[in-house]
Amino acid sequence: MHDILRIIVEQKHKEVELLQSQYSIADLKQQKNFQRQCYSASAAITCENSSGIISEFKRRSPKKGPINAHADIKTVVESYQEANASIVSVLSDKHFFGAHDTDFEKARKYLNIPLLRKDFLVHPYQVYQSKAMGADLILLIAAILTPEEVERMSQIAKDLGMEVLLEIHDESELKHISPLVDLVGINNRNLKDFSVDLKHSIKLSEHIPDRFIKVAESGITGEEDIRFLKTNGFQAFLIGEYFMKHEEPGKACSELIQNLGL
Repeated sequence: MHDILRIIVEQKHKEVELLQSQYSIADLKQQKNFQRQCYSASAAITCENSSGIISEFKRRSPKKGPINAHADIKTVVESYQEANASIVSVLSDKHFFGAHDTDFEKARKYLNIPLLRKDFLVHPYQVYQSKAMGADLILLIAAILTPEEVERMSQIAKDLGMEVLLEIHDESELKHISPLVDLVGINNRNLKDFSVDLKHSIKLSEHIPDRFIKVAESGITGEEDIRFLKTNGFQAFLIGEYFMKHEEPGKACSELIQNLGL
């Protein structure tokens, strides 16, 4: 595991331990959002008028620091929705990505399309927490989980009515793909040196069965990248920094979708 991931995982285990001492799973089940019926991310990607864009709200990153630290969550996510994004992704990590405590819940309040909780889930407790927060879709990262953990957490998510996006980086992580997973994302960025190689992602995607929705993640810089990935079997594209570095992320999202004719 890469050093930054190891540090993040250690922090996440500490956060989970603290949260469990404050709120039990029974407490989480009493939350209003726990009772809501989830939107289907798979349907949002495969429907006739889908743009396939998963637009992300992200304030900062561990590597690059602040991206759009003072962005207004309501303004951005509503503009993503108006731009015809298929799914909105919101970072919920405070320590490394600068999320505000209320970012995710606010996004849920303002959206009527699927909402992805983007975080580092290392414990089943966080799956229940995601449901209570209002997530429709959770991210599981193969690099920080065993195949058995992916299976267990995916089963909990399915039992709660959520869908699962599994992120992989290389061929060694293909074994993490479970029938319980709905979408498989390939991170275009090498976690060791942070280089981006779309051709590597395409080669890896050839090993993923067609029954899974294929998602390209990270390092997407515009229309040409999306067209290239689309012609090579990818159906969805998770884009965060490209939008968030603009003063008006929603406008950047809208222009990209319109230019692609989606």
